[in-house]
Amino acid sequence: MPRVKRGTIAHKKREKLLKLTKGFKWGRKSKEKAAKEALLHALARKFRGRKEKKRTSRALWNVQINAGVRAADKTLTYSKLIAALKSKGVILDRKILADLAENEPQVFEKVVGFVK
Repeated sequence: MPRVKRGTIAHKKREKLLKLTKGFKWGRKSKEKAAKEALLHALARKFRGRKEKKRTSRALWNVQINAGVRAADKTLTYSKLIAALKSKGVILDRKILADLAENEPQVFEKVVGFVK
């Protein structure tokens, strides 16, 4: 069986791995074994972080909408506004409502007045 020299391929593989771990702390950026382990954890956390980002954004939007509703009308709350929007058939998602509450208070007050 002839031997196979993998020098260039192995080097490319190492370089690719170390390129992905650039910016990591300590030996996790320069030592192949540590870099491989760090990358496994980093990729898992990256996936989880993308899911968490959606959850935290939605929670923030809910808080912003609630603050806007209470500023526009003292008796109305977030949950009552969302229920009223659904019953009226208004198709505005929470992201848009939060943006209106923060940047366009007059328009948001009109939306609140419409559902009231």
